[in-house]
Amino acid sequence: MNIRHFAPGVALALLLASPAVAQDHSTHQMMDGSTMQMGEPKGDNGPSSQAFAEANAKMHAGMDIEFSGNADVDFARGMIAHHQGAIDMARIELEYGKDPAMRQLAEEVITAQEGEIAMMKAWLEKNAK
Repeated sequence: MNIRHFAPGVALALLLASPAVAQDHSTHQMMDGSTMQMGEPKGDNGPSSQAFAEANAKMHAGMDIEFSGNADVDFARGMIAHHQGAIDMARIELEYGKDPAMRQLAEEVITAQEGEIAMMKAWLEKNAK
């Protein structure tokens, strides 16, 4: 095999395997090939859109946990941030939303998710050493 053909492939494999190439979670690759900053809304830039984009970025950052290898612990840790994201979005709905059915759903989401977060935190206190 010719070294000129082999070397670029090895260099690419090393580059992709390098921990220094860790994904930057501050930007997100869009389907159209463009990138956007996390916390920056796609489309409308009004107050509710800004709030939803910020809540989404916060949730994704919180879900970026260091995995322990214990599926139960990792599930609880990731889901706490996920549920908090749902609560944050529900609060945005209550601040900006007008539809009574969506506002009622937001209230129910807050109640349910807060209870589940409390349960998972208590479980982690007992089980995640």
